[in-house]
Amino acid sequence: MSLQESGYLLSFDQGTTSSRAIIFSPAGEIIATGQYEFTQYFPEPGWVEHDPQEIWSTTLQAAKDALGKAGLQASQIMAAGITNQRETTLVWDRASGEPIYNAIVWQDRRTASYCQSLKSENDALEARVTAKTGLLLDPYFSATKLRWILDNVEGARERAQNGELAFGTVDTFLLWKLTNGQVHATDATNASRTLLFNIHQQCWDDELLALFDIPAALLPEVKDSSADYGRINPDLLGAEILVGGIAGDQQAALIGQACFRPGMAKSTYGTGCFMVMNTGEQALESRHRLLTTVAYRINGTPVYAIEGSIFMAGATIQWIRDGLNLIRNASETQSLAEATGYENPVYMVPAFTGLGAPYWDPQARGAIMGLTRDTGIKEIVTAGLQAVCYQTRDLIEAMRADGIEPDSLRVDGGMVANSWVVQFLADILGIPIACPKVTETTALGAAFLAGLQCGLYNSLEQIETLWSHDRAYQPALDADHQERLYQGWLDAVARVRCGD
Repeated sequence: MSLQESGYLLSFDQGTTSSRAIIFSPAGEIIATGQYEFTQYFPEPGWVEHDPQEIWSTTLQAAKDALGKAGLQASQIMAAGITNQRETTLVWDRASGEPIYNAIVWQDRRTASYCQSLKSENDALEARVTAKTGLLLDPYFSATKLRWILDNVEGARERAQNGELAFGTVDTFLLWKLTNGQVHATDATNASRTLLFNIHQQCWDDELLALFDIPAALLPEVKDSSADYGRINPDLLGAEILVGGIAGDQQAALIGQACFRPGMAKSTYGTGCFMVMNTGEQALESRHRLLTTVAYRINGTPVYAIEGSIFMAGATIQWIRDGLNLIRNASETQSLAEATGYENPVYMVPAFTGLGAPYWDPQARGAIMGLTRDTGIKEIVTAGLQAVCYQTRDLIEAMRADGIEPDSLRVDGGMVANSWVVQFLADILGIPIACPKVTETTALGAAFLAGLQCGLYNSLEQIETLWSHDRAYQPALDADHQERLYQGWLDAVARVRCGD
């Protein structure tokens, strides 16, 4: 049976601001999409929450919409994959499936003081945690969020110890709902973002569970990224569908960009920005505060990656639009940036929820610098766009200091529709940039994993042949100009930092 004669793949792409479902052809072409935005809750400064039931209802409705738009029945779907906002933490009742608290989002910083106290009490503790997990002691990750729920929801800790509650990242919660509570599992990529998973031994770590006081009874089973995750309850979409793949959104994008060889890298510009470089079967340890993570695990063999995380990318443009009301639509930003040009005296540091890699400063706060009477909307908007590129340069510099560097970069996410941004990115990084023909690489990666499990694809090498680029950008800025612009950024960052 050829790819053209085969059925379709369904991808659940549950992100930070919207839930989507995309149906792909076997060749990786988009057939139909369903999408719903959902509510963001900010109960206190630095806190970010989602309603788990809204995550679930929007995800399910998006899938129904995609099937309807495609004119397909669920029985025509060969397999489904799940990809998700990572680190976001949920706890629910095993009997009823009801969450006991809102989902605490990856951006949430409420546990910053707890993380700092751990580091203050024991100078060697973070190094020990990093050695096991590849991560840092930061509120970004799931463990301290989970501990907070257990400590602050009445009766939660006792119920967790009694085995009455289940913990999961968003993929695990969706899988539980899709299978009607029959499967409590996650994949190795999502597990590797919890601060509770030993990425070298590929298991939950007893020492880490004890450190964060997390009962093991809460935890899901950890499977390969391409695996049999059970069947979707036929009452939901009209037929049973194999769930054949799960990966956290950034790892799914790496797969969707076909970065299967060591040294290949992608950078996704969604709510945040995440650069991930495949390092093969070797887990490299960064000396410059980048993260070591599981890129994917197939047939029991983990492949690792180095990652740099930026908290505010598209979210910066969303703030300019919704918070400042400077634009009505993100598409307006390109013409404003073209009118401003690279020589923009304004620098924006979007540290609204602290600074991510390589600074890891949760107390830093956002600022706009270089304002004069001549400053207008176009300069501020352009500074927001440039900030995303400068932060990417921060990640590249950290990789260079670690002795690794991509010779090119594959990019995706909503912001790469802006060709000015991608050209400035190529210029400030000094490396070629490629945009793929299929830009929904996160959803595509989950679909590829599902297709691998159901036998639609026989290897990663076959999947690699399906990738092609749409646009390519070459750097054209001389080194002196590049360094002068970047130094202005570093000066601005130094002014907002509160940490080491």
